[in-house]
Amino acid sequence: MRILHISAECYPVAKVGGLADVVGALPKYLNNSGQQCSVIMPFYDVRFTQNHQFETIYEDTVFVAADNFHFKILKLADLSKDFELFLVDIPQLLYKDYVYSHDDAQRFTAFQIAVLQWIQTHQHKPDVIHCHDHHTGLVPFMMQYCYRFENLKNIPSVLTIHNAQYQGWFSHDRIAMIPDFDKQHVGLLDWDGSINPLATAIKCAWKVNTVSPSYMVELQQKANGLEALLSHESAKCLGILNGIDTTVWNPTTDAFIKKQYSSSSHISGKKVNKKWLCDTYGLDFNKPLFVFIGRLVYEKGSDLFPQVFKEILQENDVSILLLGSGDSDTENKLIALREKFKGHFNAYIGYDEELSHLIYAGADFLLMPSRVEPCGLNQMYSLTYGTIPIVRSIGGLKDTIVDVDNDGYGFVHEDTSVGQIKNAMQRAAAFYDNTLKFKKIRTRIMKIDHSWDNSAQQYISLYNTLKN
Repeated sequence: MRILHISAECYPVAKVGGLADVVGALPKYLNNSGQQCSVIMPFYDVRFTQNHQFETIYEDTVFVAADNFHFKILKLADLSKDFELFLVDIPQLLYKDYVYSHDDAQRFTAFQIAVLQWIQTHQHKPDVIHCHDHHTGLVPFMMQYCYRFENLKNIPSVLTIHNAQYQGWFSHDRIAMIPDFDKQHVGLLDWDGSINPLATAIKCAWKVNTVSPSYMVELQQKANGLEALLSHESAKCLGILNGIDTTVWNPTTDAFIKKQYSSSSHISGKKVNKKWLCDTYGLDFNKPLFVFIGRLVYEKGSDLFPQVFKEILQENDVSILLLGSGDSDTENKLIALREKFKGHFNAYIGYDEELSHLIYAGADFLLMPSRVEPCGLNQMYSLTYGTIPIVRSIGGLKDTIVDVDNDGYGFVHEDTSVGQIKNAMQRAAAFYDNTLKFKKIRTRIMKIDHSWDNSAQQYISLYNTLKN
């Protein structure tokens, strides 16, 4: 089966969040299962595109309302990639040193139109077009209803919702950006008075999935305005839990970490990595090390960290290390804490892929107090590296982490609040002191299989339901 994934992100080309990790891994595992998957994404001005060679395989002009842009379809020349990778080069719109900006309606509309114009030229068209998030949400509509793409209307489309908080809204005043269509179908583009690409894809895609079963259930109660739509379309919706790419996230082979280790050698392996972290960031190796890796945004619960960390560090003998960036007020408060609790707390404001691997390898506990977590990959990475997750019971965190008090392997709290995060951390700190139980849980969690193998089979089953 030929499957084309369309996405704004793909690791290692361009990564802002978990979307990139999924699109960089799922096609590889699908190909390992006998499918023919490829990925197409925008051509950004980033390190990967600067350091790799591409060949031009198609050129054309894309018209977006009154504007027209020359574009190329580029193909990664490196044949070692686990799937074919194509990029849309529209220099005026896409070739930027960022992935997203405050207004991306024209950028991503042009990207989607260019992709469909290219697909039209294929002798063997895809059997399935798999769209990821709102940046590709107009594709199912344009395939079905735009006159220009009439020859694509019978190709099944799948939408994966990675995060329903972001929907790509733009005004009806800009509807001319979308190629001509019968205006009796304009309602499919609208949701609550705006053109809403994510809502459009939910209406028009043949199948819709979220990145965990619990997230699909939760979206019918809380989806940033799309609750009624998702409830109405529930018959074609399902949740498939993400996996992780064990060729990238594997402590036995990880070239980023200071000492590689397995479930049988994690004591010595994690000790070396923790010592490096503590030496580098001025923390006490003998204390339990709590970490956070991610965006400092409301959805992640990170706005509560300054107060949580202040209270925890005043009352408990622990170390805390944070890697992330986002809200400037939260960043400033964390920087102030870094000075106040020197030797007990440190924060790297920004993102560093190599450092993230080292933190998973050296930490004792990972914090994920999310208000919204469609799937979450960090908790799966932490399990693989023998780092015990502390999570809020929501979305994919609810599907993957069981509390130690229920014969599980993590610390779970019900709400995102200072008191509950703090209580979970204190339970974890007490658990750390029980050396035998702590080592036993670490050995256990490293053996849990969260690879893409099982999830890929579920996607194949989904694709098979779409066969004409």
